Amino acid sequence: MTMMMKFYTFTFLIFLFSMLQGHCKSDINLGHSLTLTSPLEYAPGLMGKAYIMETESSSSTREPGFKAALTMGSSDKDDGKYLCSLQVFLGDVRVWSSGHYSKMYVSSKCIIELTKDGDLRLKSSNKHVGWRSGTSGQGVERLEIQSTGNLVLHDAKNLIKWQSFNFPTDVMLSGQRLDVATQLTSFPNDSTLFYSFEVLRDKIALFLNLNNLKYSYWEYKPRDRNKTVNFVRLGPKGLDLFDDNSHIIGRIEQPLSRFLALGNKTGNLGLYSYKPEKGKFEATFQAVSDTCDLPVSCKPYGICTFSKSCSCIKAVSNGDCSSNVEEAVSVKRLCDHEMVELEGVTTVLRNGTQVRNVRKERCEELCKKDCECAAASYSVSDESCVMYGIVMGVKQIERVSGLSYMVKVPKGVRLSGEKPNVKKWVVGLVGGIDGFVILLLLSGLVFYFIRKRQKSSSPRLPPQQPPNTDS
Repeated sequence: MTMMMKFYTFTFLIFLFSMLQGHCKSDINLGHSLTLTSPLEYAPGLMGKAYIMETESSSSTREPGFKAALTMGSSDKDDGKYLCSLQVFLGDVRVWSSGHYSKMYVSSKCIIELTKDGDLRLKSSNKHVGWRSGTSGQGVERLEIQSTGNLVLHDAKNLIKWQSFNFPTDVMLSGQRLDVATQLTSFPNDSTLFYSFEVLRDKIALFLNLNNLKYSYWEYKPRDRNKTVNFVRLGPKGLDLFDDNSHIIGRIEQPLSRFLALGNKTGNLGLYSYKPEKGKFEATFQAVSDTCDLPVSCKPYGICTFSKSCSCIKAVSNGDCSSNVEEAVSVKRLCDHEMVELEGVTTVLRNGTQVRNVRKERCEELCKKDCECAAASYSVSDESCVMYGIVMGVKQIERVSGLSYMVKVPKGVRLSGEKPNVKKWVVGLVGGIDGFVILLLLSGLVFYFIRKRQKSSSPRLPPQQPPNTDS
């Protein structure tokens, strides 16, 4: 009986959502409210959308249009509560959410309301307000979704009092503008790590953020280094960089891109276009094309090898490269450690603590004495030392003279039964998987040539004569 009630309740919700989808419009006036009610029993995996506004799709390209929806989904915490948010979709792709930075949890009801004094609110059944536009008393008269996907609150003079474009999440839509000091952010699930796409005065860049650590791993600078960036905008020809006079000073060219998105798993930045023949959006440009150039291609103390696999540096006493980022960073005080140089590797992370005009030995000593330093890179050409608070984004490279990458390891770290030659052991792990693959290939070639030689040296039998059929 309980399962049947659960089924009927969920069916009712599906029916409610479909009815609402059939009655979408482009704007909502004062006093409007909508309520979504959860099933009587908690339903893991539930995701309901009540579309409340939509734009017309383009008939010439068959591209989907934008829809604004009130959504209610089961919590990833599986604590019997639901996530309540106002979202904007382009087709099936979520391009904006009111719960991007601060999530709202409800037990049974998710309510959206445009109050009579012009404030757009999300409420729970006990009237707790979990999100609001903050536009009370500003003369707001209606909520509207524009053809660009911008969700706006207008007053009687058609002036915008609030708009979703001013509160970017992890997606930038065509026509949207990001000013200097604004950013897109993306949050991997169950992690304090997050990625950011930021507009700076001299460039645009991707950053890895973790606690108080922040490192860039991709950047794009204007063609003219004397120009400074004022804002960026996604236009019909691609992502454009503008100076203080609104002149284009740089462009990542990718025509017909509908949106730019920052991935929450990889931290990669992509420009997406609609493919009518496939009926979906696909990335036509990605900032980082090589997997090993991403900061989390491998876990902390892992090395992305030439074969795109991960080799492990067992550089901490209990480290086996199976721990997550938070566990690796929790061991912050690396005071009684020694430095070990890894040959043929580097890191994709930038913007570490830099010291110039020092020798390699001094760079090693600086990191060794700094209890917050976990690794350091050194360049002989400009005598620069860059120190990092975490061993991440490490990848294998062809050995380059004058470049060094060093990690901090506990004293006496070694394999059981071996002499305490830390450097030999750690370096031996670098490219270990690649070495195994190469060994297999060489073994196969040796076996092939041995078999071929055996066949060529074996005696050949004379050809048989056909039987004589003459009588």
